[in-house]
Amino acid sequence: MTDAALHVHRYGDPAGPPVIVLHGVTGHGARWRRTAERYLADRLVLAPDLRGHGRSPHEPPWTVERHVADVLAVMDAEGLERADLVGHSYGGMIALHLARTAPRRVRRLVLLDPAIGLPPPEAADAARECMTPDSFGDVAEARAARAERWPEAAPEAVDDDVAEHLEHGPDGRLRWRYEPAAIVTAYSEMARPHLTPPADVPTHLVIAAQADFVRPEFVVDCRTALGPALVITEIDAGHMLYTDREEETGTLLGTWLAG
Repeated sequence: MTDAALHVHRYGDPAGPPVIVLHGVTGHGARWRRTAERYLADRLVLAPDLRGHGRSPHEPPWTVERHVADVLAVMDAEGLERADLVGHSYGGMIALHLARTAPRRVRRLVLLDPAIGLPPPEAADAARECMTPDSFGDVAEARAARAERWPEAAPEAVDDDVAEHLEHGPDGRLRWRYEPAAIVTAYSEMARPHLTPPADVPTHLVIAAQADFVRPEFVVDCRTALGPALVITEIDAGHMLYTDREEETGTLLGTWLAG
């Protein structure tokens, strides 16, 4: 076990085949609720808040290796020897590294527009933007900001995110529930040279066609390393493809994980 347990959101059938879903940077596990309840209802879905996010501990270190250890600790605590693993964005990078660290514990791997091997200048710019987090005077202001950032998401998804993810700071203003220093670290981690999933773990790489996170060289190396164990799908969506294209992404997950 790690020194502090993650907060885990639970959905679906407690007796169903297990799947662990990992959110991206600045996110939280409850963002998976709609996907889990509508498209993975026959499975046990565990959606942790990553360290530094949501209601999980915010203490460092925030390295990929610590995130991997945290998720493996969740599996141990749940008595799961093996599970399917889904990761979006930075969660995709963590999922990939977990599969490399403990390949026998991953049945199938889904990488949803993973943020892996980002160009260092781009990662640095993104990290600097997160050093001063947004704050809001009231919930309506926060909701307007989230809706602007998620223009193609269902209004209900925006409402859910605002309800789950806001907290008051010491100054009384509202902020999203994450540790800014953890986000800066995450962007540094995403600038690492990319690695590929292990060759014996069936992997589905899902690329958001309107985003630019999945590097062509990563795709080439995945094809070479995995061969027929790799499936690649493009979805015409922005980076938040499981909110932008909820039905398409959710159906893909349900169908492929059932294979």
